[in-house]
Order: sequence, then structure tokens, then C-alpha cells
Amino acid sequence: MPVVVQSRGRRRKPARLLWTGAEAVVTCGVVLLLLVVHQLWWTNQEARAEAREQVRVLEREWDISPPVPPPDPSPVPPSVLPSVSPSLSSSLSPSVGGGESRPPSGPSSSAAFAVLRIPRLGLTAPVAHGVSKRSVLDRGYVGHYPGTAAPGRTGNFALAGHRNTHGEPFRYLNRLVKGDEISVRTRDATYTYRVDQILPRTAPRDIGVIRAVPRSLVKPSYGYEAPGAYLTLTTCTPEFSSAYRLVVWATLVPDR
Repeated sequence: MPVVVQSRGRRRKPARLLWTGAEAVVTCGVVLLLLVVHQLWWTNQEARAEAREQVRVLEREWDISPPVPPPDPSPVPPSVLPSVSPSLSSSLSPSVGGGESRPPSGPSSSAAFAVLRIPRLGLTAPVAHGVSKRSVLDRGYVGHYPGTAAPGRTGNFALAGHRNTHGEPFRYLNRLVKGDEISVRTRDATYTYRVDQILPRTAPRDIGVIRAVPRSLVKPSYGYEAPGAYLTLTTCTPEFSSAYRLVVWATLVPDR
């Protein structure tokens, strides 16, 4: 009798261990699923809501307030193109490689000052100072590279945006084609740019693409040779990765 009781106890112990292990696996799976839902769905909902509200606030203010003259330009130290993939940490503010530069007016480095519209993509997004993830990109905004030109000015008005999560304003940037129009509205005016070059892939440190006269240092066949009024859009590629950068260039359309 005692032998039988001890044998049954030993048989139940492995079963309890297996059950505990199974519970732990299921719990981990649920936690991972919640994290994925938060990253891929909830961050988009939050960021898009904030971005839409910021656009409404800006345009309502512009409709009732007079224009404000921009401040004097300030120098910016060199660095690299920022990572706009949410999976990696953000980079420092990029180099603009010289050229004429004037930052737009605004009370702080992350204040929204313009509204970007891309009809082909159905995109409307606020543009803010800087390319910080926490204060700009993760809020669903498009970030203006410090030290690059202001919209409508001679030079390169260079922007960065997330391709995945946190509003992902540049999710479908790869769908733009030559001839597509992009508008940038500020307190002072609305500027129209026309896409004329697309660099499908380049290195994150290819700072030539955001210089005053943009030209890729990695693929020199892409870019420009003469000064002008340019718009540059940058984001990560391929999707859900920050291994490379996708670059879209557009030039200012003269007033009709």
C-alpha cells in the first residue's frame, strides 16, 4: 500500500511541471501579443489623433492671426540621417553640408509650424521642428531637419517621418512617382512642390541627400547640381526596418 501511494505521487509531479510550463508559455504569448498590438495599432491611433488635432489647431490659428516674420538662422552640428524605424533608437540631428539655411519660426524645437499634404497618399500631417523621436516623430508629426531651408526658400527643405507605427505618415512614400504634387502650408503661404527624383535605397549616413544642393554620396547619379528650392522626404526602408533610407526629392513650383 505505501509503495503504491509513493508511485502515484512521482507520476503526478512531471504532470504538474508540464502544466506550469504550459501556463508560463501562454502568459508570455499573451504579453507578446499585447505588445505587438500596442506597437502596431495603438501607437498609430494615438499619434494620428494628435496629428489631426494639431493640424486643426494650426489652420484655425492661421485663419485668424497675421503672419510672423522668421528669426535669424542658427548653426547646427553635423551627424547622420535619423532612424525613423520605431525598433531602433533615434540618431542625432543631421548635417546639412552647408548652403543657405533659415529655420522656420516657432516657440520651441518641437513646435509644429507647417502642414504637409500629399494628395496621392491621402496624407495630411503637421510638420514640427527637429527630428527627435520622442518629441516629434513618435507623435505622428513629420520632422524638419535642423539647419535645412524653410519651406519655399532657396535651399533644401528636408523632412523625416516614420514609415511604421506612431502614425506612420510616410508608410506609403514608395508609392510616389515623378510629377506628383506636394503642398506645404505655413502661416505665411502655401508652397507647392513637384516630385522629380526618387532614391529607392541609400545608407543611413548618406547626409548628401539633405544638403542645400542635395546629391547622394552613396549613389552620386541621384541628386542635383545647381542651387534651387528643393523638398526632401526621408524614411526607413524596407518596412519594419531601419537598415536603409528611402528618399523622395521635389522642386518648388513657381507661383502661377
